[in-house]
Amino acid sequence: MAVGLTVQTASAQTQTARDRLVAYLTELAREQSAARAATVAALASSDEARLRQLRVRATIEELVRPERFGGPVTAAITRTATFDGYTTESLWYESLPGYRVTGIVYRPATGRGPFPAIILQPGHGSEGKLGNHLFAANFARAGFIVLSIDIVGEGERLQHYDPEIGASKVGRPTGEHSMAFGQALPTGGHVARYFLQDAVRGVDYLMSRADVDDRRIGAFGCSGGGTMTAYLAALDIRIRAAAVGCYVNDFDHLLATGGPGPQDAEQSIPFFLERGLDLPDWIELVAPRPFAILSTTGDMFPIAGARAAYAEAGRFYELLGARDRLAMIEGPGGHGNLAPMASRIIGFFNRWLKDVPDEAPFAPAPLPDPSALLVTDTGQLATSGGGMTLQAVIAREASRQVPSARPIVAQLRAAIAQAARTSVTPGAAAPAMREGARQSLDGYGVTPVQFDAAPGLHVDGLYAQSAKPGKRPTLLYLASQPLRPLSAPGGMLEHWTRGGWNVLALEARGANGTEEVKSSLTGDWTLLSLRALLVGKTPLGMRVDDAISALNWLAERPEVDRRSLEVYGLGALGPVALHAAVLDPRVAHVVSDGAILRYRDFVERPVSRDMAEVNLPGVLEQYDIPDLIAALGERVTLVNPVNAVGEPLSLRDVHAIAGAAVRLRYRGTRDPIAPPSDR
Repeated sequence: MAVGLTVQTASAQTQTARDRLVAYLTELAREQSAARAATVAALASSDEARLRQLRVRATIEELVRPERFGGPVTAAITRTATFDGYTTESLWYESLPGYRVTGIVYRPATGRGPFPAIILQPGHGSEGKLGNHLFAANFARAGFIVLSIDIVGEGERLQHYDPEIGASKVGRPTGEHSMAFGQALPTGGHVARYFLQDAVRGVDYLMSRADVDDRRIGAFGCSGGGTMTAYLAALDIRIRAAAVGCYVNDFDHLLATGGPGPQDAEQSIPFFLERGLDLPDWIELVAPRPFAILSTTGDMFPIAGARAAYAEAGRFYELLGARDRLAMIEGPGGHGNLAPMASRIIGFFNRWLKDVPDEAPFAPAPLPDPSALLVTDTGQLATSGGGMTLQAVIAREASRQVPSARPIVAQLRAAIAQAARTSVTPGAAAPAMREGARQSLDGYGVTPVQFDAAPGLHVDGLYAQSAKPGKRPTLLYLASQPLRPLSAPGGMLEHWTRGGWNVLALEARGANGTEEVKSSLTGDWTLLSLRALLVGKTPLGMRVDDAISALNWLAERPEVDRRSLEVYGLGALGPVALHAAVLDPRVAHVVSDGAILRYRDFVERPVSRDMAEVNLPGVLEQYDIPDLIAALGERVTLVNPVNAVGEPLSLRDVHAIAGAAVRLRYRGTRDPIAPPSDR
């Protein structure tokens, strides 16, 4: 029989847990954005603006942790070609030791230089640098040297290239970037540091060339390339002028209801909004150097957001006496349609890098044979012996993050609070639980329950109470599956209550919904996790808070034996259960069923599945899941543990990861989740 919570309104009943979480995170983002806007609006002098720049730059460097590798650039030109009005040099250079970037230098056909130069980065397209050929050729004809590079995961730098399908097995570039984000997240910092390093070393390479005027280097890019152009210009003062297409906006417009939401992994930096930052800060860090915002009126990025960012940044430039150095160039069409404004874009760089006020013509640049511009023999670094993958670079960094000893419980609890961003304290006042109509079933009763995890955000549950008298052992059940089937005849609740248990089954925060999938391997939590991280939350941490709130409520129930509280986490809720049990000493036993055993797998494996729902920023700097298991000792049982792609782990694998003393059980996929007496 269906069980309903009568205290819910009709509109609330139509919302999924994911809808509620998105609404909550959106409101939190709005509050953080408003606080930042007030801070920026209060700036009243050039000194205050410069102090703001210092603080913002320090915060971004703390969040991103840019790479510091420098020195002479290792590079090699692999082929050259001559075209109408320009020549090309296909080349690779090392961004980090053993890690290569592919690119093309476009050079004016006449003149010895030194020429002003532009580093050009592509948007999210599999063609990479070839997608920028038309702009690069026209810049070269206008008298600029251009270094047009492949962003990682694009062009000749596919990180998961499969020669059998002639493409990335992870999918489009945004999928490759999401995979790299998940691999880098546990190591601390942000995956954008590698993208940024590629560009910084590209500038180093340009400066090493005798035909480049190293005092006149600009940067240009659109969409994902616009993102990295903004980052580069903000953090590398050698960039004398920057033009950013189809990226500039603000989070008020991006994250608002009906907006496009958070964007690709390298475009969303964890804790960015929480730390008082927004997208206009990238422009304001460039001030007073020249900056052009390039926006299309039909872009998926709201033009109103671009205009709002321009207005705020304009006031910032004005404080520094440089209002004329900020431009906004608008054009018709959708995302990436920069051709109608191309002459004005070249004119912007003419003005600020050549002291020539004129716009330049923009003419076709046919490319009959794209292979003439390839850097590698096969068209991919992956199949041409082209050095390390980004995953290997991340793994190399993570290999330095192996603690010398396991953290003690007190250290673990502090580390969990920091990495998972938990906030609910075990033993604190129980949440005010709203109870619906109790349904009496054969030998037990089921009551719909609901509590507020935060203002405007409720969590639903079902509480099944055993009919046996006295204080009973009690289970907190955590899973992403819908609640209603649990109360069906012969379902889990009946099974446990007939065994003498009380059971509280919680609906996992953010469950029962979906979103744009960047890759089938990264799953449908990628964008929701980015939204949470922007405002200082983690999916796992929020769910741990819900679990501890539920335990606080259960511990006050007269029918609950506080000495026999058990937490059961299924799938992605397995790590949640383990974290909650370490934080809460009242948990007598915890089961992690069908869950991963190591965050380090995310770093060391070339590919992992569904990382976003359980991943934590910087966790490997402090602990890993085996540390949780060791701290719990006999209080933990592992059921059907899996690796990072979901493959079952053997007994030998489990012992190697978690120790030979760990309790381990296997159950068939169709076997019921049984109470202890039936195990």
